[in-house]
Amino acid sequence: MIQNVQILPRNETHWQDNEWKKLLSGAIESPKELLSILDLADSELAKQIDPNQKFSQRVPTPFIKKMEKGNPQDPLLLQVLPIQDENIKTDGFVADPLDEASALHKTGMSGLLHKYQSRVLFMLATHCAVNCRYCFRREFPYQENRASKSDWSKLGHYLSEHPEINEVIISGGDPLAVNDSYLTDFVRFIERFPQVIRLRIHTRLPVVIPQRITSSLLNLSQSRLQMVMVLHVNHPNEIDAKLIKACQLLSDNGFHLLNQSVLLQGINDNVDTLSKLSEKLFSAKVTPYYLHLLDQVQGAAHFNIEHDQAKSLYKNLQRRLAGFLVPKMVQEVAGEPNKTLII
Repeated sequence: MIQNVQILPRNETHWQDNEWKKLLSGAIESPKELLSILDLADSELAKQIDPNQKFSQRVPTPFIKKMEKGNPQDPLLLQVLPIQDENIKTDGFVADPLDEASALHKTGMSGLLHKYQSRVLFMLATHCAVNCRYCFRREFPYQENRASKSDWSKLGHYLSEHPEINEVIISGGDPLAVNDSYLTDFVRFIERFPQVIRLRIHTRLPVVIPQRITSSLLNLSQSRLQMVMVLHVNHPNEIDAKLIKACQLLSDNGFHLLNQSVLLQGINDNVDTLSKLSEKLFSAKVTPYYLHLLDQVQGAAHFNIEHDQAKSLYKNLQRRLAGFLVPKMVQEVAGEPNKTLII
């Protein structure tokens, strides 16, 4: 006799959380394994890897799937693979190119930067889903600047003492590396301060793990705060169907989506690539926002592009694209009260 079996409905929130967290924890950390996955184990590129980098490799599998197998010049691969060129000491390239140590000292609080008058940046997380080789915080002392939930009261005191602050930016690390309940608690905390009208989330996580855009994350937009999410996409190949769907969900649920890129030699230093990037971003409901010149962090000099070359490239980009598709070309200069427009 066949008995009726009750099938319990799937807990969607639990399933979504498990999926992205599993992908986050399963990121590939071995350069040899990464090259093997891409059929490049015996390539000339394999001879250039540096497996002993202090700034280790970390790449989630959804991002790897966007790479072209057998292509040692794949622009996504070159952003994440540690190579021996990172060990070359280059004049003008330093461990802390934006002098964030001084900015942290001024606030007197771990993980809190107040460089620009009306906004503060809070490092909600101290780890990322992907270790980009050009990262200006590749040598940042995160362990010394880890801000826990117990430190939020200090942040609240700082906001109360500075009524000119109307925007809180969360960064890290990557703020979406924390779970949704923690994010929700943080949003509710910031809502207590009436002068704060906007919360800005700087993240690369949806780009490398689109599954991070969960139902509970989308619910953050129900806040009284304006929700702005700034993605970090450097190349059009990073924009696949899953990321497009994630961006559409965010946009449809009230998030204002912007993108910032870094101009990188051998990755996106040509008009065709940058034009395609802006077009694909806009089609995914993301506004091109900033095109950064490389922050001169030690270990990333092989990505650098000289100012004159960057300006020439930018002028050609302006000729190619409609004005609303052209990101502002900027450079962040330590101690300056705003980003510096290059052209």
